[in-house]
This record gives sequence, C-alpha cells and structure tokens, in this order.
Amino acid sequence: MSALLRQIPANIPQDIRKIRIENSHLTELPRGSFENVSALEYLWLNFNNITVMHIKSLEYLPALKELRLQGNKLSSVPWTAFQDTPALKILDLKHNRLDVLPEHALRYLPNLTYLDLSSNQLTIISRDVFYNWPVYQRSQRTQGPLEAVSNAVLALHDNPWICDCRLRGFVQFIKSVGPPIILMNSYLTCSGPKFRTGKFFHEVELNSCTKPLTSALDTNLTVPAGLNITLTCFVQASPSPAVWWTYTLKLLRAFNVTTEPISEDTVRSELLIPAARPADAGNYTCTAANFLGNTSVAISLRVVAPWASTTPRGWAPAAEPGAHVEVRIAKQTVYGITLEWFAAAAAAAEPGETWYTLLVGRYDAAQKDTIYIGPGVNTYSVTDLLPATKYEVCVAVRNQAPRKGQCVVFVTGSDVSQMEQREKLIHIVVIVCAMVLAVPA
Repeated sequence: MSALLRQIPANIPQDIRKIRIENSHLTELPRGSFENVSALEYLWLNFNNITVMHIKSLEYLPALKELRLQGNKLSSVPWTAFQDTPALKILDLKHNRLDVLPEHALRYLPNLTYLDLSSNQLTIISRDVFYNWPVYQRSQRTQGPLEAVSNAVLALHDNPWICDCRLRGFVQFIKSVGPPIILMNSYLTCSGPKFRTGKFFHEVELNSCTKPLTSALDTNLTVPAGLNITLTCFVQASPSPAVWWTYTLKLLRAFNVTTEPISEDTVRSELLIPAARPADAGNYTCTAANFLGNTSVAISLRVVAPWASTTPRGWAPAAEPGAHVEVRIAKQTVYGITLEWFAAAAAAAEPGETWYTLLVGRYDAAQKDTIYIGPGVNTYSVTDLLPATKYEVCVAVRNQAPRKGQCVVFVTGSDVSQMEQREKLIHIVVIVCAMVLAVPA
C-alpha cells in the first residue's frame, strides 16, 4: 500500500485475507484497527514507526495466523492483546526496542510455531516466561513421540543480555532447551557485566542472587592531620550493588569516591579525604544495596595533630627566629579563599618535613578553626565561608604562634562583581604590607 499512509485505512474490503503496509508512516495501532476485516489471516506492518499498540488493536481477528512488526519502535507490547488472535502461528517482533518480557507474555500464544524477538533491548528475563508458554508445557507433558507436537522456532539472539545472577534461570533454560522448541541461533552472548562481555551462554556459570554484605579492614582509624586518608569498604553481593558513602560534612566538603569490582561478586569502594583536618573526624558509613536489600558498615575516624604526643596543647613561643612564613591570598570568591604561603629561612631548610598550622575564623572570634597541613603543601582553599563577613586567617610553622605579617584580614563579597574589585584591592594591600615589612626599622 501507499507509503504515505499515517493510519490504517477504514475502507478495507471485509473479505480481505492479507494486508501489507510497509515503509510507511504508521505510528500506532489504535483500538479496533481491524474490526471490519475479521477474515484477515496475514498482517504485515514492517518498517513503520509504530510506537504504541493498543490492548484491543487486534480485536475481531480470530483467523489471524501471521503478524509481522519487524523494524518498528515498540518498547513494549500488550501481550494480553493476543487473546483475540488464538490462531496466531507466526509473530515477528525483531528490530524493535523491547526491553521487558513479563512472565505472562507467551501465555496467550498457544499455537505459535515461530517467535522472533531478536535485535531488541532485552537484558534480563525470567525462565518462567517460557515455562508459562503453552507450547513448552505441552512438550513437557507429551509421553509419546515428539512428532506429535509441532516444532516452535525461537529467535532471541542480538539482545544485550546482562549475565548476572538475575539471568541464571534463563541461561539454564537456554542450555537445556531442545525439540520441539528450536533456537534459531543457540549462541546467545553476554553484553555485561564487563568481565563476561562476549562470552556465550554455554560458557558461563551463574550463581544465585545474594543480599549485599559490607565489611571494612579497620572500623576505627586514628590518623595525623594533613595526610591524605583513604577509607575502604568491601561489598559482596550479586547482582552488583549500588554503593554510596554518608558522613556529616557531606554538604560542606565533598570527597572523591571510587567503586570498582575486584572479583565476580565483590566490589571495593574507596573514599579519599585530602589533607585530613580535625573537623573531618567522625563516622563514615558505606552503604550497599541491590534488589534483595541493603546493608552498611561504619568507619570511625579520629584526626590528631602529628606532634600531639610530644607537644603541650596550645601555641608554643616562636623559638626558631628564622621560621617565618610569607602568606598571600591567591584567589577569593564570595564563599571562600585560596591561600599560598612560603616558609623562609630555617623553615625552608627541610621542606619535606615541615608541617604548617592554619587558623581560620571570623575576625572578632576568640577561637578560630585549626587546620594542620602536611609537608610539601603550600596552598589551601577554604570554601564554606559566609558572604559579606570579615575573616582572619594565619599561617605558622608547626604549632608556633603566628607572627606579625603571617595573618591576613579579608572580607568576603556579597556578589561576584564586588569580589572582582575586592580581589584586586587585597592584592594591593598585601604588596604594600610586604614593602613596609621589608623596610629596616
């Protein structure tokens, strides 16, 4: 018929037995599409743009033997629609977008001899789909010769099968299936998980599905401030679970998380805390979940100053006359700053062993947050400040009291435009201060 058709014609002769509309512009099969052609036996609607098939689109077609819908855009099929086509023998659905096959899908196709579901988007299906198929059930009940039951050709190849525990029953069915059910292509292949990609069904052995089980090598950690810390949890589960971390600072300080498989049913998840600070101390929870449930493990982290065991609490006097730190603001935003510093004289003599201490807080605050920075680091960003607020930040070597010139006072901006002007002003102030300090008394 004409390639210009956008719907099923209404004036089809009532005694017609075959309709063929291909490479046209059909987009749906509405209810009662063929109510006036009850003698129809062959319906070919290949290579259209059909995306919707009404549950009563095949109503009044008791004589239909062959339905071909190859090359359309169907992502689902109303399988109960086939209750109206009890004589159907051939169903061709290849090259569509079907991604789900419900357990009752084949229940209403008792006389099918050819079913093509190849080249769709099927990933996981249950073996019960075929155990509920009357054709398969009859073959299991037959006591006499197999010739008494008609063969049924089944095409399932070229689908992106995910070969994990959820496909276990279907893989077992494919391995055991035989006449009268005949696979058009028995070499079905896995598209995932990654370590099974490209393998044939007959090459894989799938385990039963299991609820996640989480664990950690150490659930209580005490670490020195300033070091990069990695928290690790292991998860055993099938299928592979979703894994995430929760902690109290998540809204203020986001850490990098990596999760990767280390065996068939085990994944490792790592949370990296760069330059750990005392404020990072607390409980970190690793949670894993799949369709069977979820579980979690908590890791308690304590962050201490690296010299805490040998140095009294508080700031020590500046015993090293040459341990001076030059500090500047490298960048400022509405909500934070980036500091850079350089340790001169004695402090620079052993840069690989020199620790730094930062004090950050409101200018008028009696107590300021203490941040410990490990060796080899000379920059730090503070990103959780309040806008339009006056702050002071100081940098000193180890736990020495900050000297004059090692503190910077600044005001966070209230909008971006103000910040651009203030950043320029702060650079000028720092340069002037450096020049004044450089002039001999």
